[in-house]
Amino acid sequence: KYVCVFDKSAFKFSHQQRLFRTSAVSCGQIVQFKLSDIGEGITEVTVKEWYIKEGDSVSQFDSICEVQSDKASVTITSRYDGIIRKLHYNLDEIAYVGKPLVDIEIDASKGIAPEEDVVETPPMSHEEHTHQEIKGHKTLATPAVRRLAMENNIKLSEVVGTGKDNRILKEDILNYLAKQTGAILPPSPKGEIIPPLPKSETVPAAPKDKARKIPLPVSRPLVFSGKDKTEPITGFHKAMVKTMSAALKIPHFGYCDEIDLTQLVQLREELKPLAQIRGVKLSFMPFFIKVRCAAEHCMEYLCRICQNLASHNIGVAMDTEQGLIVPNVKNVQVCSVFEIASELNRLQALGSAGQLGTNDLTGGTFTLSNIGTIGGTYTKPVILPPEVAIGALGKIQVLPRFNGKGEVFKAQIMNVSWSADHRIIDGATMARFSNLWKSYLENPASMLLDLK
Repeated sequence: KYVCVFDKSAFKFSHQQRLFRTSAVSCGQIVQFKLSDIGEGITEVTVKEWYIKEGDSVSQFDSICEVQSDKASVTITSRYDGIIRKLHYNLDEIAYVGKPLVDIEIDASKGIAPEEDVVETPPMSHEEHTHQEIKGHKTLATPAVRRLAMENNIKLSEVVGTGKDNRILKEDILNYLAKQTGAILPPSPKGEIIPPLPKSETVPAAPKDKARKIPLPVSRPLVFSGKDKTEPITGFHKAMVKTMSAALKIPHFGYCDEIDLTQLVQLREELKPLAQIRGVKLSFMPFFIKVRCAAEHCMEYLCRICQNLASHNIGVAMDTEQGLIVPNVKNVQVCSVFEIASELNRLQALGSAGQLGTNDLTGGTFTLSNIGTIGGTYTKPVILPPEVAIGALGKIQVLPRFNGKGEVFKAQIMNVSWSADHRIIDGATMARFSNLWKSYLENPASMLLDLK
């Protein structure tokens, strides 16, 4: 009887003790961090990268993840100080606006800020960087720099920035890390030279009769074990499906021609060193963009169509790891060739890093595709709605041509293919525009007379 009573009381005590431990663990408060409205009518995004994992501690303004919509990439930052308890999505899964993104355990005594105050950091655009609040002052750093610091457990408040306005650069993080660890890159190993064996130590050749006895390998039928799988269309690919489906409703008029770029090639070679001194890579595209704008000013009908828009924003098709993207150079009509080249360098760098913002990808009025950098001569470009025309540039080839005296000479030839909305632009107008554009490129000096 005594043993029975002891067991029963022991059971009750153990049961109460388990309840006490459970309540002690849940002293923090779990907050569901929801994905707020990103704008531009976006309702869903794809999770491209997590900067944290379950169990990590985060502070306000720390990067949580990077998501990608069909228009741009966005870095989501934390609103709370706490511990990550749950990630609601895996990589490449679709996250929905207004739904929980992560669960964060915070100190209940600090209270909870309203959910709509969740901070979302857009990707870096022109002269725009992400600010991080650290100990009462702002530390300027890009998401890539913050991520590098986080991976190496470096506090940005301890790093001295050497960029503009004390902005912390990637080199500052690497220099700080080298000072802390004293790490020195090891020299590349050199291959060991093995001297040839003396004649007396040379390995004798195998007898011919033994070589003949080596059995031949038996060929076996190859067995393929792979399986087909379905890949979802996300991000920029999803945007391309929408725009190209809309483009099918446009009646396209095509027009092609060839252009002698011999003088332009010589002019670019003369200007390249000057551009390099200014820190800008000068390609042919800035000339094509500026000449296109000048030709439009001289074509009354095309000018009247485009004057309905306040700016001439020329889109440039780019092939990136994320897919086809078309950022645009703003206000080409008031930019110099050098300013256009500088802006193209910026867009190409952001496009390669997947950091183009919505402002860079919207508002285009005309598009040029330099497909010739990959290959090909003529093509049939597809108009990007709501624009009314597009041009595709082929590769530059050295081909024999005749001059005015009937003499053969080497010419730098490029083919151009135009597509126009035939509901608005007729064939004759497109041909006159192309002829004027061609004349400017074949005689670059003549463009100076009409530049504004």
